[in-house]
Amino acid sequence: MTIPDFWLSSGFHLLERNERGELAVTPAFVGAYLARPEMAPVAESCPEEVALHAGLEADPLSAVPEARLAALADEDVRDNYRIFLGFRDLLVRAGTLEAAYMTILRGAPVPVPPLFVDQIVHAVLRNILDDCSDPLRLRAAELFFRDQRVSTDEGRVILADEETVEMYARTGGFGGLGQLLAEAGTAPRAVDLDVLGEDNKAIYWARSDRFDTAIDIRFTQPALDAFARVMEAWIGHFLKLRVRIQPVQRIDDEAWRWHIGLDAEASRILNALYRGTPLGESDMEQIIALFRMEVRDRDAIMEEMRGRPIYLALAKEQAGTLKMKPQNLLANLPLMAEV
Repeated sequence: MTIPDFWLSSGFHLLERNERGELAVTPAFVGAYLARPEMAPVAESCPEEVALHAGLEADPLSAVPEARLAALADEDVRDNYRIFLGFRDLLVRAGTLEAAYMTILRGAPVPVPPLFVDQIVHAVLRNILDDCSDPLRLRAAELFFRDQRVSTDEGRVILADEETVEMYARTGGFGGLGQLLAEAGTAPRAVDLDVLGEDNKAIYWARSDRFDTAIDIRFTQPALDAFARVMEAWIGHFLKLRVRIQPVQRIDDEAWRWHIGLDAEASRILNALYRGTPLGESDMEQIIALFRMEVRDRDAIMEEMRGRPIYLALAKEQAGTLKMKPQNLLANLPLMAEV
């Protein structure tokens, strides 16, 4: 079976896979950032900005002295270039996107916008899932780099892309026309996102870069299992660690020793439960998924955790948004050696 291409927007096709299966940084990948709106010159740009941009387009890795930045007329443009060049240099020093991500995880020496981190995750997951033939797994992987809107009506736990939901709320899916209708006080028709299941998941291939499908991650639903498989692959790729992750309905473990919140809200709730701190019913309702992880490479983890499960949780914020932190799966494991 030939697997359709997907996530063209990830930048994966501008990168090169090295002998370790990691993504080597290339001038083409770095140069793609120059096309971003905040980097592209406009009619009001000064000659120095136009020349700098053209020079970097020709050679994205060329050195840029501070004096050239100081010569730029617009302060915001200077700041944008400093952020871009700091990020570029971090990527080049790291050599691969994976190494750059781990550098950021440990505390990057330069400020890295969250959007840039999400883009690294997007490209790395495109690499990890290159041979994946299951669209549900690909859609579940979007949680790693795109915020989700959570809906729990009718007993389901539906995740839809936050940015897409907001766009539809403004325009009804009609783009600029919908925006004009909204501004004129004309309500655009509602647009329902397709919820992927085993019967219709093939529609994802043609729409993978639109981020306009949803999944149901109720317990026993295939999308929840797909998300668990992505977490396994993520850990295996970065840490070369074999783990098994299974969804669970509750944590009934008097010997509970270790947990990882997959987002800030889940971390708060799990920490409170572990300490025995009372929580309100509304707090518990924020939890949307629980998992049990077993580490198969026993020698890689702390001795006291060998043979013991690690519990994971996903939770929505009070506003109904899920903001996953995939770095927690790498930084918070009970490993013998620091990541």
